[in-house]
Amino acid sequence: MTFAADVWTSFTREMKPLVSGWVWLAFGLVQPLLYIGLFVPLLGQVGIEGPSPLQWFIPGMIVMLTLFGTAMVGWSLTEELMSGVLERFLATPMSRPAMLMGRAMKELFPLVFQAVVMIVIAVPFGLQIFGPTMIYGLLLLGLFGIGVAALSYALAVAAKEDTSMFYMVSQSVALPLMLLGGVLLPMEMAPGWLYTASRFNPLTYLVEAERALFVGEFATMSVLYGSLVVLAVLIIGLAVGATTIRKATV
Repeated sequence: MTFAADVWTSFTREMKPLVSGWVWLAFGLVQPLLYIGLFVPLLGQVGIEGPSPLQWFIPGMIVMLTLFGTAMVGWSLTEELMSGVLERFLATPMSRPAMLMGRAMKELFPLVFQAVVMIVIAVPFGLQIFGPTMIYGLLLLGLFGIGVAALSYALAVAAKEDTSMFYMVSQSVALPLMLLGGVLLPMEMAPGWLYTASRFNPLTYLVEAERALFVGEFATMSVLYGSLVVLAVLIIGLAVGATTIRKATV
């Protein structure tokens, strides 16, 4: 079988339970929607610039949804490790990197679905639509999600059956990235040392790129930096993931 065929086989296998379990996609929107209803009204008090606070807030929420959604996908792999399912797959002639890439590509569907639903729900509350730039923003988030998902799967393989180790490491990385990324409040309001720390956070540049794209800006340095960060995460994630699964023992 070719590499592309192996990727497709892995992708379709992972999509079947996702489509049948659509209720989890809807459940994943509950927390972001609570933020929209209970947190957005407060943004008018902190001087958010732009046509609507939602143009600033929704991109941050989608980035947060992408980060935490993909950082935890390796949890399903730990269950397959404990049940022996993954060992059976590793024993097949399928390409191991293709197996991981197919799994990671599956994350595109729920990410885009949830992001589009959030955007549609926010429109009646004042969110303005800038079609071409928003579509590019969703593409960036999808590629970022694939890279993070690949890293999450690599962590699951490295942790093997130690699920507590997987959870501790993934949350210990994802939470500081989110807090330092300026998802909930502008980092310009932070103390100098905290703002400086945020500039070393790659997620900051993705959040800034998404916010620029959600107000219709494209040819800006923020979008360029955010695109470079996504490219780096995608390459590193797939490279680390492929290397890890190649070395995995049956």
